Amino acid sequence: MKKLVLFLAIAALLCACSGKNVKVQETNAATSNSIVTIDVKYATGFSVRDSVDIRLVDVGKHDHFALVHSDDTEVPNGYTKVRVPIKSTICMTSLQLSNFTILDGHDVVKGLTGTKNLFNKDILTRVKDGRIVKIGMEGNFDTELVLAANPDVIFISPSKRGGYDAIKETGITLVPHLGYQELNPLGQAEWIKFVGMFIGKEREANEVFAGIENRYCDLKEKASKAETHPTVFSGEMHYGNWHAVGGKNYLAQIFRDAGAEYVINDDETAGEDLEFEKMYALAAKADYWRILNSFPDEFSYEALKASEPRNELFKAFKEKKVIYCNMKQQPYYEISPVQPDVLLKDFVAIFHPKLVEPDYQPTYYKLLK
Repeated sequence: MKKLVLFLAIAALLCACSGKNVKVQETNAATSNSIVTIDVKYATGFSVRDSVDIRLVDVGKHDHFALVHSDDTEVPNGYTKVRVPIKSTICMTSLQLSNFTILDGHDVVKGLTGTKNLFNKDILTRVKDGRIVKIGMEGNFDTELVLAANPDVIFISPSKRGGYDAIKETGITLVPHLGYQELNPLGQAEWIKFVGMFIGKEREANEVFAGIENRYCDLKEKASKAETHPTVFSGEMHYGNWHAVGGKNYLAQIFRDAGAEYVINDDETAGEDLEFEKMYALAAKADYWRILNSFPDEFSYEALKASEPRNELFKAFKEKKVIYCNMKQQPYYEISPVQPDVLLKDFVAIFHPKLVEPDYQPTYYKLLK
């Protein structure tokens, strides 16, 4: 009896000290299968509570879902029941689609908003043969095509344009995917686990993310010990303004993790439109300049100068240290959200080339020739 009391006391102490990220994993005599737990480490937009017959998923502050394997399962008040794994869905953004791609989950995707800047041959084939329908852009959805896709749920990306009211009237469950709001690159990639829970690929999602996390953190650690930390800025002039990402932005964090200093060090999470003079004051002497655009031909320093003659005044222009990615040639938004480790390595290869293999070939970003 004393041994039993001692055992229970130790068990209670361990539970009390286990930390908030540990999920409850119950057992059921009626089943031999234990649930694959989801441990959310970096993402801030969703949280998970597990048991053997129900999974409670909170998204943001206002959306709550109970993932169940039987329609008979009772769920708590305030939670929308979703039977999993789902068999069909519609993706509204490339970021969402990247989660399905990396989890080999294209069979579940039955609808997309469009195929602009889409490179994936499997998805393009499915669109061509009708297995995936294009439902139109945000704010102008074709409700008939939405219904034709027959989705169990629709992953949405709340935005200013929206246009979801018409879809709500169909009665289809709308599931917000807030990966785009994450400020930590690993936090954005961790939404792989979110999608994995809905399509029955939790184990794969955990394994894929663990690999991403390990590669990212190892390289970040190496870059943090670099002898020098060059400065970098980002963006271009468009329609009379320079849109610069904020100092707390996802991209700014990758720059810092790659061992560089971003020239804007404020608390903005999105960005702001600056006049050229303001941007020049911040970045005139910066070592590197990052540009992402969709240029129809081969981008060059001549094209950069032609778009804004004053661009040649920047030190990074003069010293030919423009870091460039062309979205017409690379599947940037299509897959990079789940490859922060690859993005990081591209930047480290430029900022600190000795930290990567001598024959490393960049995936997205390289110095403009």
